[in-house]
Amino acid sequence: MAHKNKQNRSPWKDRQKSRGGSKKPLLGKHRKIEKVFDFQEANDRIYDIFNHHGFADFPHDQRLKLTEFYQVLMQAQTHRNFTRLTKLRDVAIKHFIDSLMVMRLTKLQFPLLDMGTGPGFPGVPLKIALPNERILLAEGVQNRVAFLKEVREKLELEGLDIIGRNVTQEFEYPVQGVITRAVEDIGNTLKNVAVCLQTGGCVYLMKGPNVDPEIAPAEKEWGEYYELIQDEAYNLPETPHERRLLVYKKLKPFIPEDRDDF
Repeated sequence: MAHKNKQNRSPWKDRQKSRGGSKKPLLGKHRKIEKVFDFQEANDRIYDIFNHHGFADFPHDQRLKLTEFYQVLMQAQTHRNFTRLTKLRDVAIKHFIDSLMVMRLTKLQFPLLDMGTGPGFPGVPLKIALPNERILLAEGVQNRVAFLKEVREKLELEGLDIIGRNVTQEFEYPVQGVITRAVEDIGNTLKNVAVCLQTGGCVYLMKGPNVDPEIAPAEKEWGEYYELIQDEAYNLPETPHERRLLVYKKLKPFIPEDRDDF
């Protein structure tokens, strides 16, 4: 099912082009690594961070997997640009804990599609925490796809599908849940998953605190097909970092106007 995005196009760059006229989209600056901690020190530091930020009960064996993920990510970051977060504390809080928080706030449905996963967030931490559940990582940029396959192999993550393409209405693989913390507008996300998300399934949007301007237009355009069933404002534990979780439930099947083969 892993169809490659042969054009290797980024939907974010396409949106920037459409908004900025003749201006070129800003390219991410490569963040250099000051230090990659060895496994034992990294694990000890993540243990302390989790203890101080509400995750003292996180299982030891799963934390070891997260430590391994940290090392693979940082080693890749030395020569490729995958994340703007390069300090271990930031990775532990703003990547790992941020990804894991959603499990405390809502009930996830599976198979779960992580749409626009980038280097694996939130999908990889969720897979580590939920080893028996099936999770699909969708990513259209091919060097990230190669990295995700490396992560899957090195961490021995079974039941983790990697799909090398962007999620649009042409993506028809049936799933019961879609999660994303990408910056795409709510209405665009609901549109792009309208075919693959099954009736009764949920879209989990991990957003910042200022998401209100997106909600009313999404309701106007997609209220026939989705219901906003949860709107949760929260902070990452013991930090000032504000987040917002929106959960939309799929109400009925959607058939695109230009499709007659459903």
